[in-house]
Amino acid sequence: MQIGHDHRNDRSRSPEYADPALRLGVLLILLVPCTDWFITFSQLGNGNVPRAIAVTPINLLLQLLLLPFYLWLMLGAELSTALAPADIWPALVVVLVPLAAAALSERWIEARPEREVFRDRLAWWPIPLLALVVFLIAAAQVGAVQGALRLLPLIVPLFVVFLLLAALIAKGLAKLMELPLDQGRTLAFSLGTRNSFVVLPFALSLPAGWEVAAVVIVVQSLVELFGMVIYLWWIPRKLFRE
Repeated sequence: MQIGHDHRNDRSRSPEYADPALRLGVLLILLVPCTDWFITFSQLGNGNVPRAIAVTPINLLLQLLLLPFYLWLMLGAELSTALAPADIWPALVVVLVPLAAAALSERWIEARPEREVFRDRLAWWPIPLLALVVFLIAAAQVGAVQGALRLLPLIVPLFVVFLLLAALIAKGLAKLMELPLDQGRTLAFSLGTRNSFVVLPFALSLPAGWEVAAVVIVVQSLVELFGMVIYLWWIPRKLFRE
């Protein structure tokens, strides 16, 4: 008699796109917009950095409040078996500790005007550092990535199309709301980037059998990294050019 319910057996019998871990990874990525390196990309892409910084705390707090609802909505009855309370706290610490460090650093810089130079010199650091984190996580998950290679033809085109649509939607919204060019560029970088560094700790906290969710987020991060390089050329020079 089988007492438990083996989700891995379900995945072997079901179509790949019906895999609950695959759906969880994709939805987590698409529902949670970026609150970190889109600011740096906005600066490099001649966007409006002050407005990007102003909306970031509100965006991040809303995401942290809505994330449990998202998880419940995506997993339903499977939430209690996939994520126990003991699994959530380490993921929250990974998110909240850097956030607290960033707030303290900001206060330290604002205490004296001469410290502004540190902010200016470190402004571009998030991109290479976050890229390094992405590659390190991908290396740590190499076994799961190899096991999920069959999914790449499904998820890579999805994320590429998302990047294209995000930029075009930003263009349409900027035109509709008559936004200045710099704000339109910031909107494009905001819509095009996802907050994988908030949802990834939760995906990594999932038990055995749900590794695909983390793989999807890692793959999206890699696609986004290369996509943002293209954005830096396309957004200011073509889509939102002077």
